Amino acid sequence: MKENTANSTPSTRPISNHATLTASLVSDADRLSFWLQHFGDIPQWLHLESPIFSWLNLLCKDYHGDYWEFYTLSNSGAFIIPSTEGEYMLFNALNGNSATVGHEAAGIIACLITYSQHACRTECDAMTEHYYRLRDYALSHPESNAIMRIID
Repeated sequence: MKENTANSTPSTRPISNHATLTASLVSDADRLSFWLQHFGDIPQWLHLESPIFSWLNLLCKDYHGDYWEFYTLSNSGAFIIPSTEGEYMLFNALNGNSATVGHEAAGIIACLITYSQHACRTECDAMTEHYYRLRDYALSHPESNAIMRIID
């Protein structure tokens, strides 16, 4: 699985059968610059992280906070996921859909919803691009059907 140690290089793994799109774990040393590096050109980028946590809290009644891992994508995308592995039972009251997903899919879902809302709120094309980069990854994810069902 994923490794999160300060002395290791970021892990890179292909997704599904699409070896051209990969996610790389951000090292502990690079975590401090993650948001500025990837979202610094986005208006109000400082307001991205907290809503991601809030969305997972709204979607998953059993989520009560966690340490989150940061990832970059080979298509210049970026996202975060809760580090606790296991099943996350999600319910989106806005569309009535539910799904049980792993921790990576749960983080992707929370990020996609947050990115979409932030793109609409700021009317920023760069934020829209971040949404589509992550969506491309999500569409190739083993849990893509569940991800799309929750964000629909």
